[in-house]
Amino acid sequence: MKRREAVTGLAVIIGGSMVGSSLFLTSCKTEEKKQEGGPVALTADDVALLDEVADTIIPTTDTPGAKAAGVGAFMKVMVTDCYDEADQKIFMEGITKLGEASQKQFSKGFMELDADQKKTLLTAIDKEMKDYQASKKETDPKHYFKMMKDLTLQGYFTSEIGATKALRYVAVPGKYEGCIPYKKGDRAWAT
Repeated sequence: MKRREAVTGLAVIIGGSMVGSSLFLTSCKTEEKKQEGGPVALTADDVALLDEVADTIIPTTDTPGAKAAGVGAFMKVMVTDCYDEADQKIFMEGITKLGEASQKQFSKGFMELDADQKKTLLTAIDKEMKDYQASKKETDPKHYFKMMKDLTLQGYFTSEIGATKALRYVAVPGKYEGCIPYKKGDRAWAT
């Protein structure tokens, strides 16, 4: 092999790895693919519904709730950009199932329910989800409410409100302390 051929081959290998890693890091979804739609087309009404679901799971108490943290918008981004098409479809069908369960139990849409009715409905759906998870096979699809609940917790506790108001947060931690006294009722650490 001549030097020129070796340099050309090396340039192809390095260039290919750079393009491949760039594609990997920016994900496979290009702007054109995102604009095409697909199974997910979450509307502003869907985001408002997801905010209410999240706020029922993590309500405002002495700390702001999930709606204040913008968890509905977080769910939209995660479902649209990070979930595969099968999970996106389950999530979208879950929004419909949630509305149907609300109509069946209370003859009203979820957004029209009062706080106690929302809590009652989501508690029943949570029980249904836990029963499903207990008997689910590895090949069975995920339960939509587990996805909603997981995204609520992830969105809330990674938000500024969740990390600074619900958890204890130190922006620039000091030295490492392996054993810090904990009193019952203390908030967990975000950092």
